[in-house]
Amino acid sequence: MLRTTLAATVVAALLVPTAAHAAPDGASRATPEGTGAAVRPVPTGAVAAVRADGPAIPALTDAYGRTLTLRGWNVEDKANRGDAALSAVTERHFRDMRAKGFNFARLLVFWDDLEPRPGQYSQGYLRKIGRILDWAAKYDVKVLIDAHQDVFGPAFGHRGVPAWATRTDGLPFTPNPDDWFSEYFQLAVQRAFTHLYEDEDLQRAQARMWRLLADRFGGHPAVLGYDLINEPMGELKEGEDLATAARRIERDQLTPMYNRLADAVRTVDRSRWIFVEPTPIVGEGVPTGLGRIDDPKIVYAPHFYNTGMEAGADYDPAARWIETYEQAVTRYPEEYEVPVVVGEWGPLNNSLPNMNRFYRDAMASLGRYSSGSAGYVWCYGGGYCAVDGTGTFRTNKELTAEPYAEAVAGTVRSAVYDPGAGVYRLAYDSTDRRGSRVTELSLPPGDWRVTARGGALVLRTDQGRAWVLAAPGARVTVTVTRG
Repeated sequence: MLRTTLAATVVAALLVPTAAHAAPDGASRATPEGTGAAVRPVPTGAVAAVRADGPAIPALTDAYGRTLTLRGWNVEDKANRGDAALSAVTERHFRDMRAKGFNFARLLVFWDDLEPRPGQYSQGYLRKIGRILDWAAKYDVKVLIDAHQDVFGPAFGHRGVPAWATRTDGLPFTPNPDDWFSEYFQLAVQRAFTHLYEDEDLQRAQARMWRLLADRFGGHPAVLGYDLINEPMGELKEGEDLATAARRIERDQLTPMYNRLADAVRTVDRSRWIFVEPTPIVGEGVPTGLGRIDDPKIVYAPHFYNTGMEAGADYDPAARWIETYEQAVTRYPEEYEVPVVVGEWGPLNNSLPNMNRFYRDAMASLGRYSSGSAGYVWCYGGGYCAVDGTGTFRTNKELTAEPYAEAVAGTVRSAVYDPGAGVYRLAYDSTDRRGSRVTELSLPPGDWRVTARGGALVLRTDQGRAWVLAAPGARVTVTVTRG
């Protein structure tokens, strides 16, 4: 059950200072057991993303320097633990995602399953992650390994940080299953985050966990990168409103944590991308307080949720939430010159009258500033699930399946899809460097015609994919038309 008072309470929390450790009423997505200073160098090979205004945001790139676009979904198993962990994730997930044109999966893994006792890592859990990655590689789906937490972890009835790494100083906690997101504001949960960020032994344990994952899977062909922690939160201080607290937590606790964990990953993996999230407060149009992460391959990975829509409200275009969010979320990647990939997005109730408009507006917005996104969530059923039990898109979620350029061998000038006309146009200047000159396109189910002009030719099209070869330094236009 979701509270209809959510929007008012969160907005109030953003504006009104709270007493120390205040626990406002608030809510967000349905129970997680059910069914985000100095200018840093541009990463090597990065290509500036096309934006109509403001500084360019670098694009995500592959090992050949090609500009990447990621379109996909989160993949998870929050219901099963221990020996049954990850059993709900099957090969079908990756086969069906690729068949509908998606090339990206954000795979949720849980520290409490990986390390149930201090220093004792589950080899069975690692093997299951490896098997999932093998399925992803089979269907050419890139995977982001996400160290997921909801309300910190099992000490509070959820998943994430192990109970042995949870310290509350005896502060109270009362479960609120009808409003689980409000549990983040309880005293014990907030204090647990503070200890994770500040206790040296927990810092070392978290770094060891990430070093193990990167060492085990860094060489796997499906692995794109590592999302260091899902939706981190923290402890409010007396007199702070929620926005002020979020910026302080991001600046003073998340920034040093991300630098520590990035250093740990780099001892064993120098090439994969590292994804860093702000607190979820960014969803209210609050720019992050994150500072510089001293690594050449950082991706900013906010989430894209509207408080009112999470509480069951319809999309209101006149409220201009998407425009406000976009203005706030682009500040960090513009300042620090890092790519953006939105790690989660999508409303619970996708069949309300304005949701068709929402999906169209959201897809256009994501295309303006990000290198891609992962919807929440690829599963077979109701609620947030992308598809029903037969694998058919649920209402309006078919709008996430568009033609797009997975990898462009050059500098993108523009990439636009007109869903009404069924026409996708990609304009780019092909690379004159050594390396791949092949651009790869993804096509959703249906009849599509692909043409190329400007010193380029379509090599072939096959099962929802197309490949274009361009002469060095050519000014190329590719057009994809629905039949």
